[in-house]
Amino acid sequence: MEPDLAAFRADLGGLAFVDDPQTLKAMSRDWSTVSPLLRKSLRGRVADGAVAPRDRAEIVAVIRAAVRRRVKLIARGGGTANYGQSVPLAGGVLVDFRNFAGIVAGDRTRVRALAGTNMATLDADLRATGTELRIHPSTRHDSTLAGFVAGGSGGIGSVRWGLLRDRGNIAAIELLSIEENPRAVELRGRDVLLAHHAYGTNGLIVEIEMPLAPAWDWHEAILSFPDFASALACAVRLGHEDALLLKALSLQEWPIPALMAELAAFVPAGRTMLNTMVAAQHLDELAELAGEYRGTLAHAAREGAGPYGQPLYKFCYGHSLLQVQKRNPKFTGVQTMFAASDLEGQIGSLHPQFADRLPFRLEFQKAQGRLVAVGSPLFAYESEAQMAAIVAQVQAAGGHVANSHTTSIRNVGIKALTEADIAFARRMDPHGLLNPGKIDLAPSESDALKTGLATSGWHTDMRAEPRARA
Repeated sequence: MEPDLAAFRADLGGLAFVDDPQTLKAMSRDWSTVSPLLRKSLRGRVADGAVAPRDRAEIVAVIRAAVRRRVKLIARGGGTANYGQSVPLAGGVLVDFRNFAGIVAGDRTRVRALAGTNMATLDADLRATGTELRIHPSTRHDSTLAGFVAGGSGGIGSVRWGLLRDRGNIAAIELLSIEENPRAVELRGRDVLLAHHAYGTNGLIVEIEMPLAPAWDWHEAILSFPDFASALACAVRLGHEDALLLKALSLQEWPIPALMAELAAFVPAGRTMLNTMVAAQHLDELAELAGEYRGTLAHAAREGAGPYGQPLYKFCYGHSLLQVQKRNPKFTGVQTMFAASDLEGQIGSLHPQFADRLPFRLEFQKAQGRLVAVGSPLFAYESEAQMAAIVAQVQAAGGHVANSHTTSIRNVGIKALTEADIAFARRMDPHGLLNPGKIDLAPSESDALKTGLATSGWHTDMRAEPRARA
């Protein structure tokens, strides 16, 4: 049965409904364009409409109308997702949360904020109290809090605090069920994993509570090394130096620095770059340690004050690929996690297989207290067969590859769907209206966007699975 959009609009009362084709086309896109496969598979997928609720009552009205008229709903934040999390696969109505913003409560240890709160605005407000979020994405100026928690896995700050899924990095998530009489469900403890990295498929997030850290005077430091091996060894050492306050640690092998126009002047030809963020009191010690690995401090500035026109964290994580694609849009990568058990050995054995051909980009972060690296060799995309061969080569060396070129939770492989996840999704969205196609309720379900890449997915020890509840 086709959804009755006219009746849905009428049910919304005074809430504005967007149906302008050009606006909907723009709102139906996100940063998944960094993937050549997603650029192709998501082309032409556009929402039927959009709404931007300003308070909880309007969100409830949207849910009730959607259930009554069987209209699909897709939660949208800043539109910075990399896997098409907020791109509608089969029409429906986008729920733009950016007007639903603001701090609800907090102290110097935690903050509770509305789902659509902009992360840069939130951190600016927190800094006035001497605190900051532990982790934020490289897209902080565009991202919303719920978008980051529902779609992300880690970011700036993860080198110290770990992945978002690590115990204690998300304090609470409140969601509304997709029923004619929506229920508010609060998740705490390990139950927050039910909504984390679930792409908004198991309820609409309305509030999130996050832990805070002291707001240090962060400095950006670009370190330059004569070769990849020296930079890798220094990065692993820095990642284990818990007494040094680091917020970012990103390795970019030559010629990646040359492909980033704003940073090219700081790194001589042939040298590997480490982009870091360090507390001001440890800047000299950072440079001293780099010198032990034949590295030099190429440039330093207070956060956001460098001559490259934007914060250095915008040259880390997925943002670094975006910077490279400004020069060559064919460049892409495979999202690999190199495990803590033999981090330097895995990468060191794999690197010669790509040396002088495909440069490495790696982000160092903690996962359950252990240092890991996430990234891959970058390459100019030619075909899916070429990409599949690189995936096989990386996995043969011990890397665990998530498929960042597809769009369902199961096939991406960063979040392992458990029976608890499936049960929770069915109870919170009994009519299957949320972001359809993004969660596979059974492994055998067809997925038109599934690629032929034989990826293993990320493997992290979750230790305790969340309980099914609602």
